[in-house]
Amino acid sequence: MRKYGAMFRSLTLLLIVSTAIMSAQSAAPGSQPPAPASPVASALWTVTEGMDSPESVYFDPASGLVFVSQIGGQAADRDGNGRISKLTVEGRVVAADWVKGLNAPKGLRSRQGTLYAADLDEIVAIDVARGTITSRIKIEGAQFLNDLATAPDGAIYTSDSFANRIYVVRDGKASTFFEGDGILLPNGVLVDGNRLIVASDGRPARGGGGTPARLVAIDLATKQLTQINTAPIGTPDGIERDGRGGYIVSDVASGRILQLSASGDVKVLRQLAPQTADIGFVPEKALLLVPHLGLNRVSAYDLPELKR
Repeated sequence: MRKYGAMFRSLTLLLIVSTAIMSAQSAAPGSQPPAPASPVASALWTVTEGMDSPESVYFDPASGLVFVSQIGGQAADRDGNGRISKLTVEGRVVAADWVKGLNAPKGLRSRQGTLYAADLDEIVAIDVARGTITSRIKIEGAQFLNDLATAPDGAIYTSDSFANRIYVVRDGKASTFFEGDGILLPNGVLVDGNRLIVASDGRPARGGGGTPARLVAIDLATKQLTQINTAPIGTPDGIERDGRGGYIVSDVASGRILQLSASGDVKVLRQLAPQTADIGFVPEKALLLVPHLGLNRVSAYDLPELKR
């Protein structure tokens, strides 16, 4: 396992840490949600086997399996060390090297039997049943693809953290969907009905100031942007629906798991170990899946308050 400090330095290439992680702790008062009274939550299970900088964990409803993207090196290196692992929802490793030959894969989502992975400047399509790469969609001009989301109509949305841009891919062709200061350092993305939910890390300045992080909704038709959160959300990364009209968001810098209501109120659900990257959620089990990026482990946590 890499030393904790060394991993933190490598993560500066990621959006989720860019300047945000290292400066968040010294930002102005009120820039983080209040610390919860409860201690660090205990995991139902933890997997370390084959975990090498796990960035995103995703539960595929169709197959009932869990997929984990492994950076396997530096977050922006084209080293061919990236891969995808396959687990069960009980935490058993089915295949640590399920799909190999990627560079630095991050966000994952599936649609109609295909798993998509954001890998630097391309979207990699993987046949879930066969575990084979079926296509690589190159996005010209992309700098650092981080997360992605699939829509019912087949569109794929992916965040480019360093370009402050969201791309959309339709029929294998990419175009810019949204860009600008409204989504500074965009990380997590999620299609929710007719809106794209985006976690914008902002640009906190060391010692205070800067643009705070926020969760925004972009209308897919009009591209009108609306801020969701009404309180600070730290350094947001992964986003999942909470089944109650709101969202579960990971605060990667502090290890907090936040719940944002439909009205934008912010609540701390759990305090976890640090580097809670792109989370997954199993609604039927109210099971939260968390890749602890620099700790080289994936853990599952029970959220009984969100059971249906």
